[in-house]
Amino acid sequence: MKAKEQRIWGELERGLGGGSKFRVFLHLALYPKEAFTKYALVKATGLRTPSVEVQLEVLLELGWVKEYSFTPKTYQIDLENEIVKSLLEFIKGLRYIKTGS
Repeated sequence: MKAKEQRIWGELERGLGGGSKFRVFLHLALYPKEAFTKYALVKATGLRTPSVEVQLEVLLELGWVKEYSFTPKTYQIDLENEIVKSLLEFIKGLRYIKTGS
């Protein structure tokens, strides 16, 4: 695997992970034009505050999320990040997949 591919897959794994990590990203991705407080993300995802805080730190480090210094701080998916753009296209495409028989 090429170095660039390894970096991208490593970033995806770090950013999306599984379980709680994915829930925070997915909620932000499903509402890309909205900004959310930590409290709103806790309520929307059903996660505990520490879990949301840890995931927000990771997403901020990756540049997948923007932080706005309002009181309280708000968070929004970064629509200018190339990986985020690709993931949003992927998520949008999933809406058209029919499940079941």
